[in-house]
Amino acid sequence: MQGNGEKKWERNRILYLILIITTMILGISSRKFGSYLPVLLRDYAGDTLWALMVFWGIGFLFSKISTGKAAIAALLFSYTIEFSQLYQAEWINVLRHTTLGGLVLGFGFLWSDLVCYTVGVLAGGLIEKGLWRFLLRPQNEAGNA
Repeated sequence: MQGNGEKKWERNRILYLILIITTMILGISSRKFGSYLPVLLRDYAGDTLWALMVFWGIGFLFSKISTGKAAIAALLFSYTIEFSQLYQAEWINVLRHTTLGGLVLGFGFLWSDLVCYTVGVLAGGLIEKGLWRFLLRPQNEAGNA
């Protein structure tokens, strides 16, 4: 909101597309090369990176919403997908056994996935608020920094 002194800004969609693609590559690599990673990374990096990618995706689609709203939307989306895994009808299981369906819908509910999603979205929010905020500042402030 602009009323409390915060400047209005908009995310750079090209940057967010790069972040999405990079995060996807890292997430898929964490699954493919998991045997070379420490156990903690092997077991949890993929789900954490998946939620981070969702956060970047929300930022890409809704470039003007606040970091907090993007984080809430990413968590709601991620948690909804996870809880949907409790539903095991044949038709959705057929979808889950396709490559894309497995990546998006997952296979079985795990409480640990909710923790991973929270960590991934929080990481995205912290990166955006800290490191990237400098790059994404309003155009009229660029010359004043």
